Amino acid sequence: MKRNYAGIPDEFAEYGSAKVVLIPVPYDGTSTWQKGADKGPEAFLEASENMELYDIETDKCTYEIGIHLNDAVTENSSPEAMTEAVYQAVKKEIEAKKFVTMFGGEHSVSIGAIRAHYQAYDNLTVLQIDAHADLRPEYHGSTCNHACAVYEASVKTNLIQVGIRSMDDTELEHMDKSKTYFGHQIHDNEAWMDKSIGQMTDNVYITIDLDAFDPSELPSTGTPEPGGMRFYQMCKYLKKVMETKNVVGFDIVELCPNEKERSSDFLAAKLYYKMLSYQF
Repeated sequence: MKRNYAGIPDEFAEYGSAKVVLIPVPYDGTSTWQKGADKGPEAFLEASENMELYDIETDKCTYEIGIHLNDAVTENSSPEAMTEAVYQAVKKEIEAKKFVTMFGGEHSVSIGAIRAHYQAYDNLTVLQIDAHADLRPEYHGSTCNHACAVYEASVKTNLIQVGIRSMDDTELEHMDKSKTYFGHQIHDNEAWMDKSIGQMTDNVYITIDLDAFDPSELPSTGTPEPGGMRFYQMCKYLKKVMETKNVVGFDIVELCPNEKERSSDFLAAKLYYKMLSYQF
């Protein structure tokens, strides 16, 4: 039997009428510390199936826009082959006029999705919300490593980085500090929100590494870092972005599930649904 996102009724899950497609990418080929992000999409989908589907804040059952769960991209023979497979899958859905969302997997899965979007949309801003800069041109012999997740975006798009609190000094040469909002700068004020939005072009693609959150709220991620964002801070920012910009797609990555700690799975599920609630 075909699985529907969040167990929603078939009428809202059919591809033809769905506004949104969700592409799972259970890939964890280049992570360098804790493995397990390949189990993230399944944990996210399972939590979504056990989540209430009425969004209190926006007063709607968001799933009624139509959300189709695509087959997972399972190519894992190499980081380059995975990137190409993701690129082709996302490109196909953009051409079909779908709003494309993706759930990883490690952050390298975003490279292909970002590539498909900047080729489809002129003057694209990529908003990266993340603990790590991910700006290395290549790492461990590959340009498609998780540590390189937004290097291409930094060259080809208007990249804005939010929540960064861990990086290598070699990444500084690839970073635009005027468009980088470090963790220690954003934790106790909100002025950065409007400032960063003012730097965005009309079309925006969002990539969220779940280690952007403080580990006290979301511990189950590949490389947790102290000093992260909180759920309602994240929601407030995303709502502002989605109300003022044309968000063209998004991905969420780096859920590394732990069967003894399921709250992270539910936070990821709620975040995804919240983003759709704000978008539509």
